Amino acid sequence: MTSTTIHCEPDLDPVAIGARSGLLWSQGDFVLAGIGEFCRIPVSRPEGGDQAQAALAALAGDDEVERPGTGPVGFGAFPFDRELTAELIVPEIVVGRDVDGTCWLTTMGEISDPLGRIEAVRGRRTPAGPEPSTMSLTSVLAPEIWRDEVLGYAIERIKSGALNKVVLARELVLRSDQPIDQAVVIERLWHTHRSAIIFSVDHFVGASPELLVSRTGDDVRAHPLAGTAPRASDPATDAQLAADLLKSDKDRWEHSITIEWLLATLLPFCSYVDAEPAPTIVSLPNVHHLGTRVEGLLSSPSASILELTAALHPTPAVGGDPQGVAIELIEAIERADRGRYAGPTGWVDGQGNGAFAVGLRSAQFGPTSSGPSEVRFFAGVGVVGDSDPESELAETRSKFQAMMGALLRP
Repeated sequence: MTSTTIHCEPDLDPVAIGARSGLLWSQGDFVLAGIGEFCRIPVSRPEGGDQAQAALAALAGDDEVERPGTGPVGFGAFPFDRELTAELIVPEIVVGRDVDGTCWLTTMGEISDPLGRIEAVRGRRTPAGPEPSTMSLTSVLAPEIWRDEVLGYAIERIKSGALNKVVLARELVLRSDQPIDQAVVIERLWHTHRSAIIFSVDHFVGASPELLVSRTGDDVRAHPLAGTAPRASDPATDAQLAADLLKSDKDRWEHSITIEWLLATLLPFCSYVDAEPAPTIVSLPNVHHLGTRVEGLLSSPSASILELTAALHPTPAVGGDPQGVAIELIEAIERADRGRYAGPTGWVDGQGNGAFAVGLRSAQFGPTSSGPSEVRFFAGVGVVGDSDPESELAETRSKFQAMMGALLRP
């Protein structure tokens, strides 16, 4: 026996704990927070993560709660490039809270005082050290070059018939003389982006609006987004922007590419899968998106969340269509290393349940020791034949606001 899961009191706030410990998944009222590191499990995504799932399942022990997220849990923030090494972090302690208010505590191995460990994390001072006194924000590639050379070339390729769509991102780097407190950033995101999925895994933090896939028993869900419009401070103007997005032929066609691909990819795993008949508006503090909910029933034996994630990433919403051609074009012209940006980030338990978001509105933090530090973050756009480069550049600026507000707000 390795893991032990028991009921615990609801006064253990997993959001506050995870913000300070650096391991957090917060999706609505479902929250998991991890403390410490029991082990790391390599994940071979091209093979569906079967060995990683088996290794996690082997850590199971006593579980008096028995629901998704109990027992051994692995947190993962995978690179966008599915050929690169990925791994699950299995914490020593997990504090969980379900949507009905049920709370639990899972410990791995022999931990003599788990509540003491939790209190020590909750008591950490925030900010953790001296606040940065100097900051600089730079574009890795000048916006005008990205607009004219990168986007311009991609649109030419699409118009030539080489592909239907490609998703291209640009990168900003924030440098400071002292490390930026990740706990403060996470708490700001949690307060300002309550409808998003808030995550923190291995110094990769974010507020993703997009659920790649979740698996609870036989139930599978996804909520892909594609198509974006900016927000406006004036309510009437903001409503008009949302209405224009909903009836935009360009954005609805771009969105349909993702939905059709996702349904076709999920179908072999399911006895039933379907999507909403039409997209709806998903509004975030900085942008509107088109979103469509997808739900299905997995065939028996049910695929694990790792297998589903491996099959579904990258979707056309973050890669393009056709997938292979789009990925090759990204590698050739984007001039950036995405790292974990737009990769799958989420959690998995020993039963194969779990959820992974698309790692959007995210940031990768550099060294956490005292001294100079840097934070890398991206914003991407879906490019099709009738895309306007200037409008696409403006869209990246709107998307950058989510992380910039959390990083730079005094």
